[in-house]
Amino acid sequence: MVKPKKHLGQHFLTDTSIAERITNLLDIQTGNTIIEVGPGKGILSDFLIKKAGEKLKLIEIDQESVEYLREKYPEIKEQLIEGDFLKQDLNQFGDHLLIIGNFPYNISSQIFFKILESKNNVDEVVCMIQKEVAQRIASGPGNKQYGILSVLLQTWYDIKLEFNVKPGSFFPPPAVNSSVIRLKRNARKDIDCDEKFYKSIIKMSFNQRRKVLSNSLKSVLVNSKMESVDKGLRRRPEELSVEDFLVLCNALEGGELI
Repeated sequence: MVKPKKHLGQHFLTDTSIAERITNLLDIQTGNTIIEVGPGKGILSDFLIKKAGEKLKLIEIDQESVEYLREKYPEIKEQLIEGDFLKQDLNQFGDHLLIIGNFPYNISSQIFFKILESKNNVDEVVCMIQKEVAQRIASGPGNKQYGILSVLLQTWYDIKLEFNVKPGSFFPPPAVNSSVIRLKRNARKDIDCDEKFYKSIIKMSFNQRRKVLSNSLKSVLVNSKMESVDKGLRRRPEELSVEDFLVLCNALEGGELI
């Protein structure tokens, strides 16, 4: 028997109807490789094996769960990877990756940043996470929940909050509500500016989200001649869309505002 471990943030989904509903959201096409993050006791895996077969990879950090899954699914032993998803090189799995899982709530943001590192290889993400995090990721400008992860993920993915799941569907029940969210890679190929610079501008902006951008980005604005130019700098960061941030970063990097 696999016991849920608090330090790994394990809350095992027990409702098979929800598990089936989650796996049905995946748009599996020829050429896809499906990666399940933290399969645990395999409630999603039961459906994924039928859908994906040899295309499926399971990545599990918990040794007890790994031993359980090896016994439960002897036919896919070679597809089961014991290790930390955050330390995996996703490029080793090729391109056109679909990532699915009930993400541990304590590291869900780290998982999304990991996915962003391989955004050109990851076509789609379907996952269950804490409801508040899902709302943050899916929210748009003008919303207080809109933040760093919202902008970075929405730059590269179309995002939809699919449905909510109550604590009673898990063992042990988490102290929060959960949501299933779907991210689908958009058509954007590049952003015409350095991605590290773009990420740093977004982080600087939201780290002082109550300030207008002309104040929070002072260290970037070497010579402020902003009175006659509005690239969004007179607004607070939650007022800017992804497109607004892209215009701003391209202008900053190109020296148009310096």
